[in-house]
Parts: sequence; C-alpha cells; structure tokens
Amino acid sequence: MAGIDRARAFLDAARGALADDPRAQAELDLCEHRMYQPVRVALAGSLKAGKSTLLNALVGQDIAPTDATECTRVVTWYRSGRSPSVTAHIDDGRTVGIPVTRIDGRLGFDFGRLTADRVDHLDVEWPARALQTTTIVDTPGTASLSTELSDSTIRLLAPRGESGSEEHRGRSGVDAVVYLLRSLTATDTAMLRRIGTAIGGSSGPLGVIGVVSRADELGAGRMDAMISAQQIAGRFAGELERTGLCQAVVPVAGLLALAARTLREVEFRALAQLASTPGAELEAALLTMDRFARPDILPDIPADLRRSLAERFGVFGIRLAVTLIRFGATSSTALAAELVERSGLSELSAIIDTQFAQRADELKSHSALVTLDHLLAASASAPAAQLRASVRRELADVHGFRELRLLSTIRVGGLDLPPEQIADLTRLIGGSGIDPATRLGQPADTDVPELRASAIQAARTWRSLAGHPLIAPDVASGCQVAVRSAEGIVARLDEPRSFSGTGDFSVGTHSPRG
Repeated sequence: MAGIDRARAFLDAARGALADDPRAQAELDLCEHRMYQPVRVALAGSLKAGKSTLLNALVGQDIAPTDATECTRVVTWYRSGRSPSVTAHIDDGRTVGIPVTRIDGRLGFDFGRLTADRVDHLDVEWPARALQTTTIVDTPGTASLSTELSDSTIRLLAPRGESGSEEHRGRSGVDAVVYLLRSLTATDTAMLRRIGTAIGGSSGPLGVIGVVSRADELGAGRMDAMISAQQIAGRFAGELERTGLCQAVVPVAGLLALAARTLREVEFRALAQLASTPGAELEAALLTMDRFARPDILPDIPADLRRSLAERFGVFGIRLAVTLIRFGATSSTALAAELVERSGLSELSAIIDTQFAQRADELKSHSALVTLDHLLAASASAPAAQLRASVRRELADVHGFRELRLLSTIRVGGLDLPPEQIADLTRLIGGSGIDPATRLGQPADTDVPELRASAIQAARTWRSLAGHPLIAPDVASGCQVAVRSAEGIVARLDEPRSFSGTGDFSVGTHSPRG
C-alpha cells in the first residue's frame, strides 16, 4: 500500500477513534481535503530577502508585487486560474475583490481603503503554467519590525497547539518550505528549527530547503559574485546539515533569474550594444546605477531603457549578460538560458522538482500523519492512544526523509565514494526522479520484469558494499538507504497497479481555507 493510501486508512481509523469529538472530525475533514489538493510550498525568510522576486522567477511571470506595499504584508496564496484575480479574505469572514494594477510597469494589488491588518490572507489566481501542480505561498518577513507580520507567518508555518507549548504544535498550513537567507542568524536558525518541527514532526524537516538569496549582491556586483555565494551556501549547508535543519542550501540571484525568464527582445538588443562598447567605457558607465542611466552616458541606448536594464538586471546581471554575448550568446533565447542557469534558478528548480513536486504524495501523507498525531494526542480514549502508537511508528519509518538527507549529504560532498558510485546512488535514491525506471537508470518503456530484476540486483550490490569490513560508518549507512530504496522499488513493482512519474517541477493550486 502506497504511503498516501496508508495515510488515508489512518484517517478513516481516526474517524472512529475520535467519533465523539466534533472539532476533531472537522479537522479530519480538512486534513482529508488537503490530501487531494496540490502540494503547498511556502516561501519564507526575513524582510527584503527577495521572496516575491524569487516567486516571480519560479513562475516565469511578474505576478507577485515586490514593492513594500500593503499586499507584501499579507500571507498570499498563488494558484492556477483562467484569468488573473485577487481576493482578500477579511478578518470578519467576508471576501473582497482586489484590483490588479500596473503603475510604471510595476505590478500592484490595489487595497483601496483596506489595510493589511484587516486581511487574513490573499488568494491569487493566475493563468501560469507553473501554477498547475503546486500551490505557492508568499509570506511576510519573519523577525520584522511588525510583530503582527511575523506572527502571521509563524501561524501559517509553525503554529502552536491549543496548549501553547513547544512540544504540542498545531499543524503547519503547508507541506514544504523554501527558506531564504541573507546570512545565517540566530533568528533564522530558530525559525528553521520551528518550521522543521511543525512540518516534519519528530522526523525533522521533511520538506525544507534553504536559499542564499540575492546572491549577486554578495560580491557587490562583481563577476565572481555567484562563486562567493556558492562558497557561502556551502558553509550554510554544512552548518544546517550538521544541525539537521534543512535538506539543501543553494545560492540564487532572484533578480537576475526573473530578468532572464522574462527577457525581452529590445533588452537583448540593448545588451548586445553594450557588448560592443569598449570595456573601459562600459566599466566607467557601470560605476553606479545612477551614472549608468544618465542621458550623457552611452548615448546610443536611450536613458530610460538603460534605467530599466539597471532595475531589472542589476550591475552583476548586466556585466554577466555582456560577457555571455561576447562569448557567443547570439540570441535572446540563448542568453536567457545561460542567465537562468548562472542565476542558480535551474539548480533550485531541480531540487524543488525532485524533493517537493515528485514527492508530493509523500509530503502530503506526512503532513496528514503529523496532524493525526496532534489530534490523537489530545484524546484520552484508549482507541485513540492505540491508533496514535501506530501513527507514530509510521512517522518514524519515513524512508523518503532518509533519502532526502542523504541527497543533501551527497550535494555538499559529504560521502566518500567514487564518482560513478555517487552517481548511481544519487539516481537510486531519487536524485533524478522517483519513478522506478529513472531510479534504476533504465529507459521509460522498460517492462516490469526487467525493472524488477534490476532493482533486486541493485539491492544486492549496495547490501554487499554496506557489509564491507573497511567501509566508513557514514558510507555504510548511505548504502543501507540505497538497499531500502531498491527494495521499495521491488515492492512497488509487485503492487497490482501501474506506476508513473509526476513530471517536471511546476509551482500551484487551491485556497488555504478549503
């Protein structure tokens, strides 16, 4: 029985064990409804960490306001829709339509006389392909000057239970979190620990990854800015891996990523003109953004266009784009692809795909089990206590979590195996995709008997390596994870139903209130 089916069976059993508790029954209804919705991924972090910009980059459209307006102070849910619409859910239970505006090309949501403190959350529908399989939630900055803003984010991501204790938390409103970091502060560490507990329960942060955001600014616009950011991300990853607070940390230049995904032909032509400008003249123009936009500088390119380039790409993005054009990016399509790759967005999207989108059922079933554990713990009945023991055993047996932790260890170079074995291990534990054929490195049309034989052989290979007398303990542990993954493939293939992958990453759908 698949994990999502086991979680539904536990839900059915809980209805009987909690039959005399109407509030618990209502929670179970919400829990079941949520299991049929797309996976929910929140973007979180401190003020001005670049959450809205990253959301726009992931979606590939300008759909989230980035200015410090009323709408950025509210938890906002983004899902797929036939046409753009924004609905405010007011604290008195009413809903109000919010007009979408564009002023000087900047997207905004017009609150009119409505203030952020009256809005529980915004529900945004948008016709974007990336919003078809996963709901994205943009949250106000944590540790902000406004306690109310931090509280609204915490209530969504890591609420306290009714007792208010640290040990008994309420269920998180999301299944996974992308946490944006500018630096690794005590506040960030505490927030990550709290989020990991709320989402993963006793299993830890199942579904938490870190992003070193605005990575291009770490090098003050220099061409080596992303190298510096990668080094910082490596240090963060090492620290967070040791403390078990998230599964991966990657650097992303969100502004550059968004500019690349929405690159216009007129911008490419302007960048190509800059690429033909003598180096000393261009560097002098790029000393400051104000200087770059002056009318008497680079007269062949209109000042308003240069100002737009400065706002959309930044100094680092302009320098990188010019360099790539000089080295052969001769079309807007080629340049955009290179910029997306170098911004770090491709790596982040791949991680979101393999750790969130393709594991959506696993994340949702885990969220359901954490909720069940919370509800059953509040009941004094013997059936509830017995069922809770079973739920906690299920939570303790989260092999997918072990796979994700191992992927994180491999990503930071923490496993001493030859490159070819690292590649095989990464693939087997789901680093390239979680369907059986992909895990086993076989063509998609490979028949079940051949896949089964391949999985059995993989289990034997990794079991033999795990038992080698000279192997390091951490490597042996990683090999055991691989054995379990291979055995899981065999079990899945033996189930009397078909299997398929979940496709590429895309981020989208449904109202937070059901």
